[in-house]
This record gives sequence, structure tokens and C-alpha cells, in this order.
Amino acid sequence: MQKQHNFHFLSLALILIITTSFSCTKKSNFKLIEGDLLFQDLDSSPLCDGIEKVTSGFNNWDFSHIGIVTIINNQHYVLEAFSNGVDTVLLEVFLNRSIDDNKKPKVVVGRLKKKHSHLISKAVRAGHNLLGKQYDEEFKIDNNKFYCSELIYEIFYHANNNQDFFYLEPMTYKFNNETLPVWTEYFNNVNISIPEGEPGINPGGISLSEKINIIGNYQD
Repeated sequence: MQKQHNFHFLSLALILIITTSFSCTKKSNFKLIEGDLLFQDLDSSPLCDGIEKVTSGFNNWDFSHIGIVTIINNQHYVLEAFSNGVDTVLLEVFLNRSIDDNKKPKVVVGRLKKKHSHLISKAVRAGHNLLGKQYDEEFKIDNNKFYCSELIYEIFYHANNNQDFFYLEPMTYKFNNETLPVWTEYFNNVNISIPEGEPGINPGGISLSEKINIIGNYQD
């Protein structure tokens, strides 16, 4: 089977991340473990709104970013493909990007079902092997660059013996059958055609996978 990569509708290189003074120290009713998937509702650019407008997530929640929990020196980090490429950031840094009016992170936690948990260590290891790779602002297949959902797809693809674990679907940049202006402008800026209908994946789509359970919401 020919390997396919997915896409994530976000040029995070254009996003200005505003770090707040909020500290995510309040205890939640769930405990993160390595391999948990963090689905995030970012509001830091019109592109985030564009992603959420053309995708849907679990419980109709809006997600524009995703990362995976990794434990380094007994601390929780998030492995992600963000504006600076594939990297790890402290959990608190990740959570502080998307604070609501009640000072709670707009982040939902997904966990692989038990029958798939044996893939986690392989996937995380595959992710660490990709540290330093560039962010894929063109959403190209097989170009050795990665955007957030592509990274998650890629590492579980490798963990699953080079077979799809999360699945690709035709991507769209349209709302009510019309391409959103933000996407027209974006792809004009990166000088490529809009990849309408090409195979891809997004954070919302992963949140709907039957292979995971949604186990927590930081806004609860």
C-alpha cells in the first residue's frame, strides 16, 4: 500500500502565541499518561477559525491543533508540529495557549483504547525521531515536513507496522460549497493551488476515531 500523509489546515508559522499568566495547576479529574492526545481549540489567528469552520470534532467541539503527551525526566511534555516545526513543549506551555474567559484551557484529552495501547511507546519513539523536522505549511505528501495532524498520523502509521491507524479522508476548504477567503489568501501566499479533495486528516477527525476514548476536558 502506498504510504499517504495527512494534512492539517494551519500555517502556525503565522500565529502569534500569547502566553498568559495563567498557571494550569488546578487538579483535574483525570491523570495524563504518555500517549494521550490533546485536542486544542486555538483562537490565535483567522486560520484557526478557518480550520474549525470546515472540520468537525467530538461532541461538535472545535479543534484546530493536536499534540501527544510524552514523559521526559518525569515531567509531562507535549510532542507536536507547531510553528517552529516538530518539537516538545512543557504541558503548561501547551495548555496556556488556549485559555477561555474562565482561565481554563480549551483542551480535550483523548486516550487510545486498551487494545491499541501497545502502539503508544512505538509511536512516541517515532515522534522523537522526527524532532527538528520543519513545519509543513504547504500540506504536501511525502515532503519530510509535518503539520500537527500529519505528525500524529505519521507516528502511528510507523507504530502500526507502516499501515494506517488513523485514516485519511478527502480534505476540504469549503463552507457551504464555497472556499473560505482565508484559505484562498493563504494558498496564494504560499504560491500553491488549493488542495481541495486531496487525502488528509485534521484534529477534529482524529477526535472522532473509534480507536480512542475522550477521557477529559480541561474546561470541566
